[in-house]
Amino acid sequence: MTQHLDPRSPWVISTHDLGKRPGTMRELSLVLPAPADLGVDMIGVPKDAEVELALRLEAVMEGVLVSGTAHAPLSGECARCLDPVSSDIEVELQELFFYSDEDASEDDSLLDGELFYLEPTFRDAVVLSLPLSPVCQDDCQGLCTECGIKLAEAGDDHRHEKIDARWASLQGLMTENDNDQEK
Repeated sequence: MTQHLDPRSPWVISTHDLGKRPGTMRELSLVLPAPADLGVDMIGVPKDAEVELALRLEAVMEGVLVSGTAHAPLSGECARCLDPVSSDIEVELQELFFYSDEDASEDDSLLDGELFYLEPTFRDAVVLSLPLSPVCQDDCQGLCTECGIKLAEAGDDHRHEKIDARWASLQGLMTENDNDQEK
C-alpha cells in the first residue's frame, strides 16, 4: 500500500509542468515553513522559520532530478558558555525522484504521480551540515569548571584555591591555631 502525498502540504511539490519529457527543466523559488525538530542537541532551524529554496527540476529518463540550495536561520546555544547562538545555514540539495519503484532501489525516493516530498531531502542536508558543538565566538573560553562563571567575564586572575583532599581535614586546625596564638 502506497501512501499518497497531500498536494496542499507546503513541502509537497508538483512536477506537472515538466511532464515526462526528458530534458524539460523548470526553476522554482519558494519560501516554506521549517519543519519541527530540525536540528541536533545544541542548534537547529526553528519550527516554522522561513526556508528559502532555489530549486531546479529536470525531467530525466528515470524521473525528476531536483537540485538547488536552501537557506534557513539557525538558533541554539554555545557549547562552551551556553549563550544563545544564531546564524544562517545554506545547504545544497540534490535528489532523484523516480517515476516508478521498478527503476528505484529500496532507499531511493519516488514520485507520487506528479508530486514529490522534499522535506526528507532538506532535513538530511541540514542535519548533516550542522555543527555538533556550535560556539558563539571562535575564541569563547566557556565556563569555569569550579564555579560556573563565564571565563570571558571573570578576567585573567580568576582562580580557585585547590586543597589536596588528603590535607583538607587539617585546614580548619590551622585557622583555629592561628586564632589561639593571637590571644
